[in-house]
Amino acid sequence: MPVLVFAVVILAVMVSAWVLSVVAADVSIVDPVWGPSFGIVALVAALSRPSPHPGLWVLAGLTLVWGVRLGVHLVRRKLAEPGEDRRYAAMRAKAPRTFWLKSLGIVFGLQGVLIALVALPIEGVPGGHPALSWLAVPGVAIWLLGFGFESVGDEQLRRFKADPANRGAVMDRGLWRYTRHPNYFGDACVWWGLWLVALAAGTPLWTVAGPLVMTGLLARGSGKPVLERDIAERRPGYVDYVERTSGFVPWPPRGARR
Repeated sequence: MPVLVFAVVILAVMVSAWVLSVVAADVSIVDPVWGPSFGIVALVAALSRPSPHPGLWVLAGLTLVWGVRLGVHLVRRKLAEPGEDRRYAAMRAKAPRTFWLKSLGIVFGLQGVLIALVALPIEGVPGGHPALSWLAVPGVAIWLLGFGFESVGDEQLRRFKADPANRGAVMDRGLWRYTRHPNYFGDACVWWGLWLVALAAGTPLWTVAGPLVMTGLLARGSGKPVLERDIAERRPGYVDYVERTSGFVPWPPRGARR
C-alpha cells in the first residue's frame, strides 16, 4: 500500500534525524533535513510503482534538485552560524530536562506530518505509464521561476550577511527590494509548479492541499510571521523596510520612482 510506504519512509527519516539531534543536543538538525526529505519521498514514489512512469521521474528529478539545493544551503548556513537556532533554544529552555523527548513529537513528528501533506501531489500520482499532459509545461515553468527566485534570494542574503559591514543592517537589495521574503515566495512557486506537473501525470485535483499547506506555512504559519516577530528589535531599519516592501509577492517598493 503506497500510503503505508510513504508513512514508513517519512517516519524513518524523522526518527533518524531526531536521534542525531539528541546526540548533538541540537534540534536545528531538522532544518537541513526538510528539503531532502521531499526528494526521498519523490524518489520512493517513482521506484515503488510497478511500472515506469515518466511523470513520476520528472517529479522526482525536480523535487530532488530543489530539496538537495535547499539542504546544502541550510547546512552551509548552520556551519556559518553554529549552535541551536534561537527558536528551538527558546523551546528547550522551557523544558530543559524533557525537551529531548518532547522534540520527537512537537518538532520532528510535526515536520513529518507536514512533509506527508505537502507531498500529496507526488504521493497521489497513480501507477501505469501514461504520457504527460500539456499541464507539465506551465508546471515546469512555474517551478523554474520559483527555484530561481529561491536560489538567487538565498545567495544574495548569504553574501549580504557574510560582509561584516552589513552587521545589524537590513537586506533590501536585489530581489529583497521587491519582497521581504523572495526565498519563501520562490518556495511556494516550486510547489505550485510541482502540483501542475503532478496533475499532468494523473494526480487527483484534491492534492492541491499540498501547495496550499506549503503556501500557508510560508506566508501565514511558521515562515514569514515567525521570522518577523522580533526582527525589528534586532534590526532598527526593519520597520521602514516593512512599510515600503511587499510581504510576500514581489512588487515595486512603495514610493519608488516609476
